[in-house]
Amino acid sequence: MNTTEILRAASTINGFDSKSYLDMELLRFTTAGSVDDGKSTLIGRLLYDSKSIFEDQYEAVRSSSEKRGEQYVNLALLTDGLKAEREQGITIDVAYRYFSTPKRKFIIADTPGHIQYTRNMVTGASTANLAIILVDARNGVVEQTKRHSIIASLLGIPHIALCINKMDLVGWDKEVFEKIVDDYRRFATRLKTKDIHFIPVSALEGDNIVNRSVKMPWYQGVTLMYLLETIHIASDINHIDMRFPVQYVIRPYNNHFHDYRGYAGRIASGVIRPGDDIVVLPSGFTTKVKAVEFDGAQLGEAFAPMSVTVLLEDNIDISRGDMLVREGNLPRQGQDIEAMICWMGDKPLQLNGKYILKHTTKEVRAVVKEVKYKLDINTLHRITENISIGTNDVGKIALRTTSPLFFDAYTKNRDTGSFVLIDEATNITVGACMIID
Repeated sequence: MNTTEILRAASTINGFDSKSYLDMELLRFTTAGSVDDGKSTLIGRLLYDSKSIFEDQYEAVRSSSEKRGEQYVNLALLTDGLKAEREQGITIDVAYRYFSTPKRKFIIADTPGHIQYTRNMVTGASTANLAIILVDARNGVVEQTKRHSIIASLLGIPHIALCINKMDLVGWDKEVFEKIVDDYRRFATRLKTKDIHFIPVSALEGDNIVNRSVKMPWYQGVTLMYLLETIHIASDINHIDMRFPVQYVIRPYNNHFHDYRGYAGRIASGVIRPGDDIVVLPSGFTTKVKAVEFDGAQLGEAFAPMSVTVLLEDNIDISRGDMLVREGNLPRQGQDIEAMICWMGDKPLQLNGKYILKHTTKEVRAVVKEVKYKLDINTLHRITENISIGTNDVGKIALRTTSPLFFDAYTKNRDTGSFVLIDEATNITVGACMIID
């Protein structure tokens, strides 16, 4: 039974409205910050105060907290799922949590703060609509704050919520909060992300997380939960440039459907409707959309990021990795690509090294022809001499692929403007890349 069928079955129980739930807007957000800034505690508090955890989960956390000799219920244990994380009191892997309120559905990616796990932050932030960046009120803006902000900007995350945490440890001081806001604003003038919100919080005590704090009457802004529920994200998706990478060709082994040929995939951007004139890349053949199907039903239209099956008027040779686009609105095409890269491999990037490049549903081989520069995370200066791109480094590279890609600039389309590099020998993802305009 798939998720849709489960929700339909559940709709008969306790008046659960599965259609309304499926139609709810989804917000993906990530947490980031330096070590011990309280990311896991904040997420635990968010889940607990919004009544998004079960009683047995809370009891398990309470019991674990008692065994550890802690005088309070350590809500960070809700997200620190690895044994090593619980033992060390740090986040190592990306922890994903799902919850909903009457207004929205949410997917949280709780990412590590340690510098050696910055690459994990890239993984968690790659699909996020919003980044929550925590700052310890006692320490202010530090190197990891800047590093994570720069990565969030490079990844095109359109919204940032800067949560100044542990306000209880600085006496709820307004001046401390305002100084951190001023410091961050000066730094943020160099970032591409312009929608930044500042919230003073105490994740441990729950102030300004879900419920407004009475200890900081000088703060007149919104709580974190209110921001998550109301921030406008509908316009963050590109609904203009139709891009449909083909993931799978459906040909049922059934005589009754012997003429059926569907192309399944997730719409990367834009809107697709029956009757649309489209171009198939790379062949360049043109045809019309015959039907758009989802869960066995035909739709009048579908839009990003829906996963659908598209039927065409003509039988054209189409396979995985091909792309359906609209006539008169074509993506860029080429084998020579320049991109910003966040290096995730343990070994440094190899100049003239050969890698597997995965772009949407297409997989090709590529050679790194040139390293243009490496970015100094603290100053944003470009280092152009004696360049070595190592773990967690950010830089600009030029590649050449064995066959043409169909792509857009990352600033225009996060799906068709990004790709990953994979080590041929180990099959490990070593680089996350954003194509430059």
